[in-house]
Amino acid sequence: MSELELHQQLERRIPVAPLELIVMPSAEEMGEKVNSYLVSFRQQYDSVVKNDPAFGGYVRGDYRMHTETVRFGTGEGKGVVLDSARGKDIYILTDVTNHSLTYTINGFTNHMSPDDHFQDLKRIIAAINGKAARLTVIMPFLYEGRQHKRSGRESLDASLMLRELIDMGVDGFITFDAHDPRIQNVAPLSGFDNFISPYQFLRVICHSYPDIILDKDHFVVISPDEGALDRAIYFANVVGADTGMFYKRRDYSRIVNGKNPIVAHEFLGTDLAGKDVIVMDDMISSGGSILDTARQLKDMNARHVFLCTTFGLFTDGLEAFDKAYENGDFDLIITSNLTYLPPELETRSWYHSADYSKFMATIIDFFNHDASINDATTSTSKIHELLAKINRHEQTEFEQQEFDQTEF
Repeated sequence: MSELELHQQLERRIPVAPLELIVMPSAEEMGEKVNSYLVSFRQQYDSVVKNDPAFGGYVRGDYRMHTETVRFGTGEGKGVVLDSARGKDIYILTDVTNHSLTYTINGFTNHMSPDDHFQDLKRIIAAINGKAARLTVIMPFLYEGRQHKRSGRESLDASLMLRELIDMGVDGFITFDAHDPRIQNVAPLSGFDNFISPYQFLRVICHSYPDIILDKDHFVVISPDEGALDRAIYFANVVGADTGMFYKRRDYSRIVNGKNPIVAHEFLGTDLAGKDVIVMDDMISSGGSILDTARQLKDMNARHVFLCTTFGLFTDGLEAFDKAYENGDFDLIITSNLTYLPPELETRSWYHSADYSKFMATIIDFFNHDASINDATTSTSKIHELLAKINRHEQTEFEQQEFDQTEF
């Protein structure tokens, strides 16, 4: 189904309530792009809805609601909503990984942690005070998503987070590539949507390497561990490629930085000699595991190694990646722009960002209409269209025209 056909569906459905977008300070860059797409989407419907009272305030120049998160000198804070929230369909966008924001506490400068961002989110929800017709939280990186199961006497932070938001009146929760989407079992009667879209990664690869051949004989999709195997199998099946995986051999006799250290990555899969390899995972944190995986793939004589993750956190800096690239351990790293990215990434030749802003705006637009989101978010047909162009050697889209990552 084409993009035009998808949006024409919305003309036949009345919105749940007037749309409002609250962009937390942690997600301003993404929020500006999402708002811009929402404005452009709805300007197309101006002639259809401008005389219909059910679509009052539907076509606007800005959908962002004015809010403030105030900090006192002690580090305490409060949330303030400056516009009316009554009867609105509100979407709150936050990025709990944005460590670039700071605040002053007793004269010292403190960088905001995920805990700080989560507290500010709750403050804004509390300020809305139940007046919204519907309230949805968009949290691309799931707060405490890696603390999703209990293997001893330890906290279940992801479960506590979701349960707390639901108890505060949140009706829906949207995230991307959750570390374990089974966290939704905490609140089975509330909306929980987890989106994964490898199409954006494939577009970047095809632009950067237009001579790539995507078939079983030339391309392999690798899962760096057993947890990421499902997404690798899906992508390999859609592309028609082989798949393989690594499993992490850990030392369970000791704990380092809260986890059992990895002893080695063992590979299970086909011969990789001369083949292009894409490694798909949900995140790059320090990067130690994925760089070790890339090095082993190159040792197996893989031609190109592409590292694709939804979230690029780079918690230990970029030096290790620079060194690995110089050693030829990988050819390209692609992450989404769903979370904060260090500005120095833009200067790295080994890095590209996949833009998810249009994808997110489409999700919000469809949710506001209570329309089926399946055709808009399932990337299978989009990938097949891209593969058909590549197989017909229609490279002009990637070689002669300015590359556009904004297709969802």
